[in-house]
Amino acid sequence: MDERLKQFEEKMTKAYDYLVADLATIRAGRANPHVLDKIKVDYYGTPTPIQQVGNISVPEARMIQIAPWEKSLIREIEKAIMASDVGITPSNDGSVIRLVFPELTEERRKELVKEVKKKGEDGKVAIRNIRREGNDAFKKLAKEEVSEDEIKQLEDKLQKLTDKFVKDIDGLVEEKSKEILTV
Repeated sequence: MDERLKQFEEKMTKAYDYLVADLATIRAGRANPHVLDKIKVDYYGTPTPIQQVGNISVPEARMIQIAPWEKSLIREIEKAIMASDVGITPSNDGSVIRLVFPELTEERRKELVKEVKKKGEDGKVAIRNIRREGNDAFKKLAKEEVSEDEIKQLEDKLQKLTDKFVKDIDGLVEEKSKEILTV
């Protein structure tokens, strides 16, 4: 692949990967440990990812269990979960914290699907912005004695890349929406 195209493909890949990670944090009725990915716990004055202060497991379909490596962290972990947008109240028995996910209502499922579609649209906008940035860069090449045909080819290849990523995002959104709506 042309070196001039490669940088834009890398940016598109990063935008796509970000969307994949972002969609993984949306809960779909089943317990998914990724909903905790963005939560930081105050660990001796340092904000630390929750995965680094305890063992996270999914013992049942709708429950996440967090076993902190230090019992003194239970309070801090609970506080971090309460302050986050997970929307679940943690309970503990002195040694482990449990997050029980309620069954999603039909209304909540529809809200989540809207959220997924919005994130998908944002992802597609990011991809298109990268395409525009690429096309602008290619137009500047005209001043550097690059033929119009070559510029047209680069723009066509960039458009094909854009189409591929937009199609992938549509598939991702469709898959996540199905997962959320499945009771």
